[in-house]
Amino acid sequence: MTELLTAAQMRSLEQAAIDSGEVTGLELMERAGRGVVEAIFEEWPELQQTSHRAVVLCGPGNNGGDGFVVARLLKEWGWEVEAFLYGDPEKLPPDALVNYERWLGIGGGVTDIFARNDGEYDCSTCISMLDPWENEDDPVVVDALFGTGLTRGIEASLSNLTSALGANVQYSAARVIAVDLPSGLCSDSGRVLSPYHAEANLTVTFHSAKPGHFLAEGTAVCGRVVIKDIGIPEIAGFAARSALAGAISLLEESSFLPPPRPSHDPFGSYLRKAAAAHKYSYGHALVLGGGEGKGGAARLAARGALRSGAGLVTLGSPPAAMAENSARLDAIMLKRISNADSFKEALRDQRINALCIGPGFGTTSREQSLLFTALRHPRATILDADALTMLAAHEKLFRHLHKNCVLTPHAGEFARLFPDIADKLNAPATKGPAYSKVDATREAAARAGCVVLFKGADTVIADPTGQAAINSAHYDRAAPWLATAGSGDVLAGFITGLLARGFGPMQAAETAAWLHVECALSFGPGLIAEDLPEELPKVFRALGL
Repeated sequence: MTELLTAAQMRSLEQAAIDSGEVTGLELMERAGRGVVEAIFEEWPELQQTSHRAVVLCGPGNNGGDGFVVARLLKEWGWEVEAFLYGDPEKLPPDALVNYERWLGIGGGVTDIFARNDGEYDCSTCISMLDPWENEDDPVVVDALFGTGLTRGIEASLSNLTSALGANVQYSAARVIAVDLPSGLCSDSGRVLSPYHAEANLTVTFHSAKPGHFLAEGTAVCGRVVIKDIGIPEIAGFAARSALAGAISLLEESSFLPPPRPSHDPFGSYLRKAAAAHKYSYGHALVLGGGEGKGGAARLAARGALRSGAGLVTLGSPPAAMAENSARLDAIMLKRISNADSFKEALRDQRINALCIGPGFGTTSREQSLLFTALRHPRATILDADALTMLAAHEKLFRHLHKNCVLTPHAGEFARLFPDIADKLNAPATKGPAYSKVDATREAAARAGCVVLFKGADTVIADPTGQAAINSAHYDRAAPWLATAGSGDVLAGFITGLLARGFGPMQAAETAAWLHVECALSFGPGLIAEDLPEELPKVFRALGL
């Protein structure tokens, strides 16, 4: 997993690096500017071959200082560079002021973004430099106005400028580069802090990606995100360890690769254990199904549980749906569960170690009694769909949640379960750091006392201790075809199967969410929910499992 650092954590890390004496703030700024130039040439190699024109927009903070480094380096490369400054140069932070003066020292000019035009101060002069239709050569535009330190919305006077940046991004030949973040985006939440915000084709950030690159509007405005190392010394990592407590993880492939077997024992205990294993060694999952004509969701979940590794999966069916389920199931076993008493009897089998309740389940008094029974016999339990509806409607059920539960709400279900938290998340963001989906999921997990997986293309998983991870289906992992009926039921099944295998609730939810997207990417467009479990063996093989 990769750590995503909030703005405060990044500032603490940089300050620890400076306090260590191994690097100065000025050196970090120089490395950041060089990283931006490297990223530009890596993204568009043709720009490295000859001179071009760049417009660099510098803000009043250290992000603007990074911009002046970029301007200087591009000018030294032989480019024609126009630099614009928002704010008073005398009020720039010390390191940014040094780079402003270095830019002037090589003959660079600086124009106030609010230059006088026909007796008025506005952005029209700057905007005209960005207009692809008014310029024979399309400029490279560097947005170094506001970065991770932004705590308020961009003022309306800059609205025409940010709109011009957005228009450039939509232009086919555009090359708009954001330093750290497109201006106006909250680093921690990915939310725009006012109606006025920039967009980029390429966003270059430093040391670590930020949560805002993967949450909310961030994925729509960042373009492609590139991380550049700025050489923060290792000693700073130890010095800032406390500041990084509670860092957010981004799920990635390396999290799920198996460790190599020791060279001195190439077969070893793994194969000895495997040779002695049987189906119950990998857990027995029980999925509760719904009534007649409503069993498809539960069957999808059961198939997902079986494919994700449960040794045995049983579908608990009401009597009226037994014939329907029997006709559709082979490797999945079938058990008649008519009421709470028959469910209690089934749970006497201690080999059943994971439950899945909710997909296509129903919400009548029968289902309420079954859910209550499940929560009174605590084992690893995934609660999805109709189970979440019942939890929201009945406080008594919610109070019986336990640490081995995993809740998997989409946005609507989350709002019913946690209406006050959802209200905070949905309120307009006006200052930063804005309340984020990570904040909301952490608060929900603490209240429920169990793991919460808040679905979406920016899925967030959190446990009651505050541990949190983002599973992003954006950028090179975008899989819009995953938005298909039944895919959530399969995800519930994936989690159930991993719980049955012995994964902890947080690990099971993280792993299943990541595999869910990988299956969609592996299959491609045209995916339907039934394809997801069948794609899982291919994904496992690609991982070397």
